[in-house]
Amino acid sequence: MSTSMISNVEVFGVLGAGQMGAGIAHVAAQAGLTVRLADVSLARAEKACADIDKRLGKAVEKGKLDAETHRAIVSRIQAVEGLEGLANADFVVEAVNENESLKKEIFARLDVICRPGVVLASNTSSIPITRIGAATKRPELVIGMHFMNPVPVMKLVEIIRGLATSDETNALTQALCARMQKTTVTSRDIGGFIVNRVLMPMINEAVYALYEGIGTAQDIDTGMKLGTNQPMGPLELADFIGLDTCLAIMEVLHTGLGDAKYRPCPLLRQHVDAGWLGRKSGRGFHRYDTNG
Repeated sequence: MSTSMISNVEVFGVLGAGQMGAGIAHVAAQAGLTVRLADVSLARAEKACADIDKRLGKAVEKGKLDAETHRAIVSRIQAVEGLEGLANADFVVEAVNENESLKKEIFARLDVICRPGVVLASNTSSIPITRIGAATKRPELVIGMHFMNPVPVMKLVEIIRGLATSDETNALTQALCARMQKTTVTSRDIGGFIVNRVLMPMINEAVYALYEGIGTAQDIDTGMKLGTNQPMGPLELADFIGLDTCLAIMEVLHTGLGDAKYRPCPLLRQHVDAGWLGRKSGRGFHRYDTNG
């Protein structure tokens, strides 16, 4: 890939102003890219920009960032409304809910809105890229770019090539990840990819252990942290990810791979039905103070 292809990416579009989308916008702006952060409403995108500003301000207060860098990063991010706000983007990453039909609809629309030659990446954590790319007329320009949460802290980006993804698209995506100071791994385009193919069954098994009364949530998390040297227990991690997201990924694995070992635990489904989604709702397998 020529260096001109990398330098041609000046405007980096992010669709979805939730936790993941805001994190991606943050690291892209920190890497010197001009960012357009889009959501269904301008207010949601503007709130995400304000949250980024607030987090960076706290980093300045703690002496981890200087004020000039803070201002520079914030100035590179512009909130825009809807997919049309990404029409001038040179590269777009989608970071919406883990819903295949929604993603396909979005990619079909981006295919029309974005210029020919613009790469369309998905932050999907489990849905095959080949299926997403097939919703467009540019499948060779569609790729998986799975960031880890929280994006500004976690070093990994999982790259997934669809069946039609070109070498140039892959090289450009890898180069952008390097510019953002991320380490990449490449996965085959099979549901769940590398990280969630291993991680989500572990979390689901921890939920089964709770469901079957093998231990309390605290005991299961403490046992896994101290017994396997993990920084966070699997149930605490599920709460951090969001139990709705965990359930969606397990359903993709169960449906796509057809193996009973991926069947979501009934307790996981019950928590989602109750609206106990983890940290973001104040309650999951543990309780959280939503005022702090």
